[in-house]
Amino acid sequence: MPRTRRIRSTRRLSRLVTAAVGLTSLLALTGCGADASADASAKGQVTLTIGDQAKTLQTIVAASDALKGADYKVKWAEFEGAAPLYQAVQAGAADTAYSADLPALQALSGGVKFKNVAALKNDGTHVGIVVRKDSGIDSVKDLKGQKVVVSSAKGSISEYLLANALQQAGLKYSDVKVQYLLPTDAQAAFSSGKIKTWAIFGVYQAVALEQGGKLLVDGADGRVSGYGFIGASDKALADSAKKAALGDFLERLGTALEWTSTHQDAYAKAIETRNGADASVAKTLASAAYSKVLPITGDVNTTVQGVADLMHGIGVLDPNVDVAKSADTTLLK
Repeated sequence: MPRTRRIRSTRRLSRLVTAAVGLTSLLALTGCGADASADASAKGQVTLTIGDQAKTLQTIVAASDALKGADYKVKWAEFEGAAPLYQAVQAGAADTAYSADLPALQALSGGVKFKNVAALKNDGTHVGIVVRKDSGIDSVKDLKGQKVVVSSAKGSISEYLLANALQQAGLKYSDVKVQYLLPTDAQAAFSSGKIKTWAIFGVYQAVALEQGGKLLVDGADGRVSGYGFIGASDKALADSAKKAALGDFLERLGTALEWTSTHQDAYAKAIETRNGADASVAKTLASAAYSKVLPITGDVNTTVQGVADLMHGIGVLDPNVDVAKSADTTLLK
């Protein structure tokens, strides 16, 4: 590649990563903020403090106008990641939580007092194991004896994909050498060739593929569950007025998520406008979004219990979690 093209490519990827970092750190708040559109439509005295990560749910709800006519107030509790959000739920600073399945399982394992009240679903393709094209690794079986970098921490959805893919290939988790790195650090190491195998998610997966990577396997076809959860604190569920409002909110969120799946361009534009992301990042995030709100059924519990059991088996989730007993199925039928 000519030097000029290399410089342009590096600059473009730098902007892409910088925008992604902005979504997970610069735009994350440490407290609660009221959404103006929600307040404007609020008529009643009940206030729900909805937990969110990097304005994800807030952007969806605002862009789809899902709260129009709601007879309760909504405040948003924004956090950089799932761990501080669940800490806020435990402390009573948020009524609800929002995360993928594994962070919810970790919070339950850690004793956070909440119940999963609704399931979210996507196709799992936003999680992947990416290898450098010159790595000589062409299948999951070729990972035996290799170092695999997992982002972003122990117990992430990327780690579950790695563990499940190894199991399906007839390998043990101990057959690979796992190193945990934050996505931005891992991105720099992958780009420079210092690491050749990276288990990653979302926009960083797209970045890795642009930086000389190839997709070894992704989370489709059941390699990850594709489920996330909306959780509600035990305290909120014990308040009959809040519980009724939360049931209505879940219905509205379902409508909002359906809107994102049929209006991806408008949703991507909303991510650009509200979150400050560049167009490439916004498009990637829009395509990877959860598209459905579902009741927590026996099938959901069985699938996610499999996730819990596998992660418990490799020593990541301890104590294990009884998924079915950790759900309240009365809000969403």
